[in-house]
Amino acid sequence: MKNKGCIIAIIIVVILVIALYATIKGKYNSFVQQKLDVENSWAEIDNQYKRRADLIPNLVNTVKGYASHEKQTFTEVIEARAKATSINVDANNLNPEMVQQFQEAQAGLTQALSKLMVVVEQYPDLKANQNFIRLQDELAGTENRIAVARRRYNEVVTIYNKNISIFPNNIFAGIFNFEKAPLYKIDEAERETPEVTFE
Repeated sequence: MKNKGCIIAIIIVVILVIALYATIKGKYNSFVQQKLDVENSWAEIDNQYKRRADLIPNLVNTVKGYASHEKQTFTEVIEARAKATSINVDANNLNPEMVQQFQEAQAGLTQALSKLMVVVEQYPDLKANQNFIRLQDELAGTENRIAVARRRYNEVVTIYNKNISIFPNNIFAGIFNFEKAPLYKIDEAERETPEVTFE
């Protein structure tokens, strides 16, 4: 009779250990999958900003042909592009400070491009140039892709952050060092309409 009680106790302990292992394994794998989704979404943001940066030299050169005396605007665009492309954020190691630096650099480039587009308004021949129209369309399409990529990134980050924050997931996340990922927030500078003055 004692042996039966011992065997039942051992079976219960084994079942509990297997259940605990399955739970921990499931939580860990869920965290890993969601973390990889966050990294992938960040990579898509980076990819779209790279696409935009690659379009800018052609756009600037096209505008230069029509508005050669707008050197300050061209310089601002080129410097903003250089700054934006110099900041690389490792998707495997996202942190709020890196994301903030990246956002600020991209916001500076967005402002510089807005100024360039205001310059374009002063040159009707340029607005009719087929090369410029094509580049402007590509840039507009890229800006839309950037918006979609940022929205998707924030959706994925929100799901991941919620998952690692709720109980009892927060205990397992703490044990395995899963930390919250930063959201992509629009910088105040991006919300403002740039002022351009012509001399």
